[in-house]
Amino acid sequence: MDTTTIFCESDEFCKEFEPRWEQHLLESSLKRRRRQGALCLSEIMTIMVGFHLSGYRTFKHYYLNDVLRYQRDYFPGLVSYHRFVELLQGSLV
Repeated sequence: MDTTTIFCESDEFCKEFEPRWEQHLLESSLKRRRRQGALCLSEIMTIMVGFHLSGYRTFKHYYLNDVLRYQRDYFPGLVSYHRFVELLQGSLV
């Protein structure tokens, strides 16, 4: 599968999943910022699926050697490896 196909499938899933997920979350008395991140959830999912379909053993090598070098055109808001790991932790359900 190419990156565009993976992104389209991930984006369609996120369009259906995220609103339903938000409905099931418990309300909190704390106010939270709802600022849009540099990468959307479907872009994060696309990079993760690409890693699992690649032949790389570690995600760090995949991200540094493949995503940052060759896939920059696909992800205009691409962030550093360390920032991506932080975004990944926040995007896990």
